[in-house]
Amino acid sequence: MRESVMSRVLVSLFLALALMASACGGASTATTAPATTAAPSSAAPPSTTTTTSGAAASLEEVKPAVVRIVAEGSFVDPSAGAQYNTAGAGSGFIIDPSGLAVTNNHVVTGAAFLQVYLNGEDEPRNARVLGVSECSDLAVIDIDGDDFPYLDWYEGPVNAGMKIYAIGYPLGTEEYTVLDGIVSKEKADGETSWASVDHVIEHSADVLPGNSGGPVVTEDGKVLAITYAGDSAGQSYAIDESEARSVLDQLIAGNDVTSLGINGEAFVGDGYSGIWVASVESGSPAQKAGIEGGDIVTTLEGLVLATDGTMADYCDILRSHTPTDPLTVEVYRPATDEYLKGTLNGDEPLQAAFSFQDQLGDDVVNTGSAYTDYVTIYDDTDSLSVDVPVDWSDTYSGSWILADQDVGYTLIAAPSIDGFFNTWDTPGIFFGASSTIAAQLSEDDLLDFHTFTDSCDSTGRDAYDDGLYTGRMEVWENCAGTDTIIVNIAATPQDRSFMMLVQMQVVSEADLDALDQAINSFVAVP
Repeated sequence: MRESVMSRVLVSLFLALALMASACGGASTATTAPATTAAPSSAAPPSTTTTTSGAAASLEEVKPAVVRIVAEGSFVDPSAGAQYNTAGAGSGFIIDPSGLAVTNNHVVTGAAFLQVYLNGEDEPRNARVLGVSECSDLAVIDIDGDDFPYLDWYEGPVNAGMKIYAIGYPLGTEEYTVLDGIVSKEKADGETSWASVDHVIEHSADVLPGNSGGPVVTEDGKVLAITYAGDSAGQSYAIDESEARSVLDQLIAGNDVTSLGINGEAFVGDGYSGIWVASVESGSPAQKAGIEGGDIVTTLEGLVLATDGTMADYCDILRSHTPTDPLTVEVYRPATDEYLKGTLNGDEPLQAAFSFQDQLGDDVVNTGSAYTDYVTIYDDTDSLSVDVPVDWSDTYSGSWILADQDVGYTLIAAPSIDGFFNTWDTPGIFFGASSTIAAQLSEDDLLDFHTFTDSCDSTGRDAYDDGLYTGRMEVWENCAGTDTIIVNIAATPQDRSFMMLVQMQVVSEADLDALDQAINSFVAVP
């Protein structure tokens, strides 16, 4: 999995992700100023600010309004697998005397229940999640009880060099901690593998796992930002109060914002990418569609997700739609090695996507071997890309010539391209895309240009639909008396902006896996 520039800073609900995040804030010094841990009584002189709101008016008064959150649930981690009844911890802070508190989405989403510890209380209080924002990494919870101490938001400008204090319960301990530092950058990049925020505050307080969701406050106890990340260089990051307040009313009202109901992280694996789902919120669009912990959401609205290792594309799609809009989705489920497709906010649960391995596995030779490594190849113009076995190292990129005309772009890959074209015992793939053909030919017309009547038997033509592309498909078998088959697919996207031809020579069952991988990975932007 590609390492993110930043890592979460909580003792996570995810055991293995917490191990990955444990390096966050691990450096003894920050890049802009040394960070120290101080007791609240000596971290800063008492403020003389007065307030009529009842909110904390000094650093000393912040402590009663900061809470320790223990979340217990089950989840699936990419390296450690399923983890059941696992407790993790983060921080939060109360913003209203009724018990409303702010924390991070990744602290609470998918937990079976929450226990919230208040300063001076040995027994935890229960709390319920009111609303979450996956993309802003924010959540609002409602703590049982009332007449709570609370914090107000900072109203002034944020300037580099400002003195700040990061508050919370790091490392899952019961010890309230104040970490001091300065604002080192007013607008740092907020794109990470688990959130997508236009900009965040970078500061030098050396936050630790477990600080996630805790407040970053000024010397007079006002909330400037919410802790959500740190890195091994000692740089720490917090979500600006303006980002939080822009969604706060909706979260308090019980509405999720830019969320499908998953606690996830951008994931880049061998030959695919997507949003790894560690846990799912009950009753959410994701849960209703049948998405489970351990799934990888590979495409949303036809767009391949997380190719850059961040949530940016995923969140851009959510921001472009209302919470109830139907969204086409494709999911890879490693537990069963199957691809699923369907519609979020639709009426039907996810269904198994078409698999050539399932449909044609009995028609080819089973050699007992399989391709274990795949690589993404691109044409010279970066208009086409597709995943192929590493063993198919003989590749070609160039113009697609059809009927002596240059009609588009093509990619070819095989163990030997000469063997692919001139023998029946060498697998390989031809992948072409053309806007010209889409304007001039039908899918059946294109398949008519690629027949094998002299050497193979056609099984007939069928409709093709993989959720993103529709068209026609023809399978040729008994080629030259061998078990080799040819699969031809002519298809277009919904807007018919181009037509593609995928032609695969399948020699063994392993090549069917390669065909499925190619179909689930190809991208065409001719």
